[in-house]
Amino acid sequence: MPVRPGRVRAEPVMGTVVSIDVRTPLAPADLAAAIEAAAAVLHRADEDFSTFLPGSWVSRIRRGEVDLGACPDHVREVYRVARACRERTGGRFDPAWRGDGTLDPTGLVKGWAAEAASRVLTDAGAADHCVNAAGDLRARGVASAPGRPWRVGVSDPFDRSRLVAVVEGTELAVATSGVLERGAHVIDPRTGIPATELVAVTLVGPDLTLADAYATAALAAGRDAWTLLVDLAREGWAWLIVDAVGRLDHSGGFPGQVAAAASAPPASPPASDGSRSASAGSR
Repeated sequence: MPVRPGRVRAEPVMGTVVSIDVRTPLAPADLAAAIEAAAAVLHRADEDFSTFLPGSWVSRIRRGEVDLGACPDHVREVYRVARACRERTGGRFDPAWRGDGTLDPTGLVKGWAAEAASRVLTDAGAADHCVNAAGDLRARGVASAPGRPWRVGVSDPFDRSRLVAVVEGTELAVATSGVLERGAHVIDPRTGIPATELVAVTLVGPDLTLADAYATAALAAGRDAWTLLVDLAREGWAWLIVDAVGRLDHSGGFPGQVAAAASAPPASPPASDGSRSASAGSR
């Protein structure tokens, strides 16, 4: 049976577009089935965790209609990971920080869903792939033969036409959190004050769910993020930050090329273009 070198699918889901890029040569039916299964995982995450859907598990929990213990295993797992991230970040990532005091794990659901979709692709034999959820991405295997790794560009938060880093690897989870796209909507849960000291934080490690939560926590912490970032580096995580005046810093052994500095910030913040600070693909 003939095989295809790969396929890219853009899936509108979770209020964004998630790209599923498979590079493994597979028979057409197997390739289509693998991508369809990965897309189904993304849509199930949206249905189960969206706060905009009244029938989602999150919405039902918040209304007190169902206890967490009665939810499916994967829903309980997301809440467990959210609580663990709250502990690990000293409360900087807090699933309970909402005006009504209810638990809300949606801050890491996008990363969790992309991670889950990546596992489904691997189990289906599509070992070489990249799932890119609006800049938070999971890449496995190779981008092209013979053994060429994935290369992930991290955008300069002050100048989208240039990169501040290019991450390379065959097993990557890369998440970026930034304030320029989201405005002053990143809040330090411990103080209630909007985050302004850092404009972008990128985490690179073994799991996209955790990378997503840790990047959000570090951004919220501002200059207090150093303790968390140093501890994460000891655990094998790599990180890169850009502060409000364009200074750039990163962990030792960052897996790729890093610019000397970011661009100088403009006099006023640029208008949001809806993108995130990382993009995927072979370059």
